[in-house]
Amino acid sequence: MTPAPTTAIPAHTPITQPPKAANSSLSDVAPEVLATVRCLAADLVQQFNGGHPGTAMGAAAIGLALWGDVMRFNPKNANWLDRDRFVLSAGHACLLQYIYMHLCGYPTWTMDMLKRYHSRDFIGSQSAGHPEIEFEGVEVTTGPLGQGVANAVGLAMASKHFAARYNKDDCKVVNNKIWCMTGDGCIQEGIGCEALSMAGHLGLDNLILIYDNNRVTVDGNIDICFTEDTSAKVRAMGWEVIEVKDDATNDVQAILAALRKARDSPSGRPVFINIWTTIGFASQNQGLAPTHGAALGEEDVEHVKRFHKRDEKAKYVVSDEVYNAFDSVKSRGKNYEQVWNETMSNYSQKYPELAAEFKQQFSGQLDSKISANLLPTKDKLPTSAIPTRKASGIAVQALAPKMPQILAGSADLSGSTFVTWKEMEDFQPPVTGHGSYAGRQIRYGIREHAMAAIANGLAAYNPNAIVPVISTFFMFFLYAAPAIRMSALQGLRFIGIATHDSIGIGEDGPTHQPIGLASLFRAIPNLNFFRPADAEEVMGAWQFGMEEKNQHTPTILSLSRQNVPLLPNSSREGVYRGAYIVKTVGSSASNNGLASLTLVATGGEVSRAVEAADELSRLIPDLAINVVSMPNQRLFDQQSKEYRQSVLPLHNGLVVAIEAWSSYGWARYSHAAMCMHTFGLSGPQADLFEHFGFGIKSIVSHIHDYYQKRIKLQSPVPCAGDFEELLLDVAATAHAH
Repeated sequence: MTPAPTTAIPAHTPITQPPKAANSSLSDVAPEVLATVRCLAADLVQQFNGGHPGTAMGAAAIGLALWGDVMRFNPKNANWLDRDRFVLSAGHACLLQYIYMHLCGYPTWTMDMLKRYHSRDFIGSQSAGHPEIEFEGVEVTTGPLGQGVANAVGLAMASKHFAARYNKDDCKVVNNKIWCMTGDGCIQEGIGCEALSMAGHLGLDNLILIYDNNRVTVDGNIDICFTEDTSAKVRAMGWEVIEVKDDATNDVQAILAALRKARDSPSGRPVFINIWTTIGFASQNQGLAPTHGAALGEEDVEHVKRFHKRDEKAKYVVSDEVYNAFDSVKSRGKNYEQVWNETMSNYSQKYPELAAEFKQQFSGQLDSKISANLLPTKDKLPTSAIPTRKASGIAVQALAPKMPQILAGSADLSGSTFVTWKEMEDFQPPVTGHGSYAGRQIRYGIREHAMAAIANGLAAYNPNAIVPVISTFFMFFLYAAPAIRMSALQGLRFIGIATHDSIGIGEDGPTHQPIGLASLFRAIPNLNFFRPADAEEVMGAWQFGMEEKNQHTPTILSLSRQNVPLLPNSSREGVYRGAYIVKTVGSSASNNGLASLTLVATGGEVSRAVEAADELSRLIPDLAINVVSMPNQRLFDQQSKEYRQSVLPLHNGLVVAIEAWSSYGWARYSHAAMCMHTFGLSGPQADLFEHFGFGIKSIVSHIHDYYQKRIKLQSPVPCAGDFEELLLDVAATAHAH
């Protein structure tokens, strides 16, 4: 693919004067709108002495060109399916979006709602400090810089995918553009570069990225840390580049020309528009860092109003002239949707089967029974020991061919994560010969962070229209963690396949062995983190993650590289309860006040606990020994107190946790733990389990010693806080130097 030349569009208006009228359909109202937006932004930040005024003031002309002209949307129906999507990756600039949604007539974006920005009286307000997905007109939650760029790539991929599947030459029912606005920070972030690279490779010509190039961040001018030729870099990634030369802060005409050129571009590439602006325009500190993220101060707010020839004491002023100017936006939006409805009606008549499939795809419903019925029952699973990652592959091959909602992919590890299936097609530009946009296998390359954030965009396109499946080694989910946190925060579902999940990865060594990572994901709210013990539990985790009740919760499956047996008593029902008893041996007689000994384990360690329990029963014949599989701590926490006490009887029995990860968090569920307290080593996986104390003899010996110590005490059941690490005598071998 030959790089496209850069197009330069000159700006005209000097920044030392108030905005002049633009020679366009917005010409009569542009100066008044820009003045209104800037004064309103200054007032809204000043009222509670907090927020980000600078970009809203500097990029006001960009906002006017977007909402006032080039974007297709209907403010009276923010969820119209074929609307253009707008993503504010520079989420701190949210006042720009809020103000223009107010002017365009979105019903919930009233002036009173705008006044709640940074309010002390309305916690959780719609006018949040960064845009939030649950509110009208906001496609994705943004704020952590760069996330929105990758989200926009995901939205563009979703649009291309559905267009390829459903559009006909005479009836195009998916025809939207994805607009994303970014600042300097998103361009500097690694995830931004990953996403830009992927979009260029995929030729996403429905994606337009607007770079508000004000050259200022919190610490000052970016020349102290960033001197790249951004246009050249992005162009080298396969984008068409349009530059609005000089300073375009007030030049609606030049910006509008650039946006229209991008919208109508025939290049077959995503379009990057580099627009130079002045942050905090009209402030006494315009062009400087103080306007970025702080109130201007009353004196400077008055200066902004004087500059724009406004009453310096009047606050929150929007004239009838400005409101009336946006009436055309409302009527145009209504017409956009009406024309699409007519197209959809025609489509239904000409292509009734496709139309029925289309309506089901976008119904927002995903029948849980479908996935549950497609997954093989336990009696159909392999009876021989297999890695749980391969068991997940069985689930993928059962679900993906029959569920068009699934778009699966990997960060260059599909052969290891088993997210492929027979007769699949890659999601690729047709010109590459590698697939088509109708394909459902996504090659993310080695871009783990972008992979997860792109999945958020795929999921956000329309509720339940796409269930993204992402995969890599568990260790490298750490690269993706910020985007996964955003999935949970927004209630966007994906299924994450995290393989090679312990020292069982073997010879790849400690760089690839996740020791403390699970604690992070277990702690994130609204995230289902499963570590299945065998193939049956894998099916249960998949079934749970695909259920309709979990459509707003992402799911991660932590899966083994090493073989694990199919446990006789494992069950999907048990998975749904978070933890359950998979084996009981010995008698139930009390021993010095101890009613039982419970071994609670996860993943591949459950089968080790089962084997150890048999040995312990021979050493302690007069005590009931239970083995508990705990694939999901959060689900267990949601069970009744009676159930939790029956599974983990902390009040009258000894409970020992076994997990080849850090012990962090296990004090809630056990009295002692056999866990890792160092990083791992390189070596055969069987040898590593022995070395670090997870061999059967070691498990039996350590737990038996612990039991013998406790029963000699007057109160054998430990008190709160009396948690013991049983493998502190095991040390990693020092690296040779």
